[in-house]
Amino acid sequence: LGVDKYKASPKEFYEAITERYYDPAQGHGEGKYAEYWEPLPFSQYLDPYTYYSPPAQPDKVATREECIECHEDETRGWVHAWRKSVHANLDEIRDLPKDDSRYYKKKLIKEVEKNLRSMGKLEKNENLKEVSCIDCHVGVGAEKGHHNQDLRLPDAAACGICHLQQFAERESERDTLTWPDTDVKGNKIDPVWPPGRPSHALDYQANVDLATWAAMEDREVADGCTMCHINQNRCDTCHTRHQFSAVEARKPDACGNCHNGADHNEYENYLMSKHGTTYLMLGDTWDLEVPLKDAIAENGQTAPTCAFCHMEYKGRFGHNVVRKVRWAFNPQEKIANNLEHEWYEYRNEAWIETCTNCHSATFAESYLEFVDNGIISGLKKQLEAKQIVEALYEDGLLPGQKTNRPAPPKPEHDAPGEFFQLFIAKGNNPTAVELQYAKMWEQDLLKHYKALAHVNPGFWT
Repeated sequence: LGVDKYKASPKEFYEAITERYYDPAQGHGEGKYAEYWEPLPFSQYLDPYTYYSPPAQPDKVATREECIECHEDETRGWVHAWRKSVHANLDEIRDLPKDDSRYYKKKLIKEVEKNLRSMGKLEKNENLKEVSCIDCHVGVGAEKGHHNQDLRLPDAAACGICHLQQFAERESERDTLTWPDTDVKGNKIDPVWPPGRPSHALDYQANVDLATWAAMEDREVADGCTMCHINQNRCDTCHTRHQFSAVEARKPDACGNCHNGADHNEYENYLMSKHGTTYLMLGDTWDLEVPLKDAIAENGQTAPTCAFCHMEYKGRFGHNVVRKVRWAFNPQEKIANNLEHEWYEYRNEAWIETCTNCHSATFAESYLEFVDNGIISGLKKQLEAKQIVEALYEDGLLPGQKTNRPAPPKPEHDAPGEFFQLFIAKGNNPTAVELQYAKMWEQDLLKHYKALAHVNPGFWT
C-alpha cells in the first residue's frame, strides 16, 4: 500500500486502502466482461457504489432527526433493528461494568473516535454521540442531506471510515493469499489462483470476471451467484443491517446464508459434524457476546463455530479468513502434487495450532492427513473421468458433436464437461455424459472435500 503501518495515521492508512479498493485494475467494479452483460435494477443493491442512484422522491432536504421520524412510518423494521444496535446505544456501552461480556466494545468505540478525529470527522476532544441513518447514508457527522442527491448505500469502504482495523483486516486477504509459483522441487508453475483469491475481499471480482457468469442469458440466475459474492462490496452479508450484530456474525447460521448448496455446502457439513451438533444442542447456553479470543478459554464454549476456526490465525483473531487456505474452493491436481511445498506445510501447521484449542496436536495432525488423503482419493476418480470425457471430445465421439453442438454464448469457449454446461444448454451441448462429469467435478467432488474438511462422515461415505 506504500504506507508504514506503524507510522501512518488512520487517515493515511484509510486513503491507501481505499485507493486500492476502488481501483478497477485491482478488482473493483464491473470486471473485464462488462460488455457481455447488462445490470438488472436489483444490481444497485449488490454493487451499490457502481450502480446505485437515489430515488427521485422524496425531493427534500432531511435532517438527522427527520430520517428516523420518517422511516419509523415508512420502513419501521429498519428503525427497530437500528434501535437495538450498538450504533444507537453508544452511551449504554460506555457505562458497562467490567464484568459485562460486552465491556471490550468500550475500547472499540475509542478506536472509532480516534479514526474519526484523524479523518477530520470529530474535533480533538469530541466524542461520538451516535451513529444514525444519516452518518452511513449521507456522511459521518452530517446534520442534513438532500434525499434524491446525497443519499448513498454504504459499501465496505464506508464502514471502514469508522471500522478501519476490521476493513483493513478483510482487505489484507488480497496480500496474504498469494499462491506458490514454484513446485516443491523449485520448478516454475502457474499459480493455482490469481493473487488474493478465493476470498471475501475479492469475491465480487471472482464473480464478474468469470466467463460463465457473463455468458449466462438468465441474468436472475446469474445474480443468484452474485447475491453471495458481495462481501467485497458490503459488510452486511455477515453483520445484517441495521443492527450489525457481532453476535449474529459469530453464529454459524450467518455463514450458512451463503456457504450452502450444491458446490459449497460447508454449513450443512458443519451442522452434521460433532462440532455442529454440539452447537445445536448447547449453543444457546454460550454467551456469544464474548470476543472470539475468549470464547473457549473463558466462555466455556465446548465446540468451535465457523468464525472461531476461520478467523483465528496463530492465536489471534481478525477478519482475514484465508491465511490457512490450502485446498481453497475446489481440489485440483496442482494442489495435490504440491502439498509438501513449504507454503502448504506452513498453513497446515497453522491449522494444527487452531485445532489444539480443543484437541491434541497428534490428533489434529493425523486428522488433517486423513483429510488430505481422502480428498486426493476423490480427486483421482475425478481425473480418471476427465481423461475419458476429454478423449471422447478430442475424437469427436460425443453424441451430436459434429451435427448439433452450438457454441456457448461469448465470452465462453466450448470445451467438454465445463462449468458453463451446468447453466447453459442448447442442442447437444452439453451431452448427458458431459453434464454428469461437470456435476462430478464441480459438485460431487466438492461435497466430498467439504465433508472431510468439516468432519461429516455421512457426506463423504
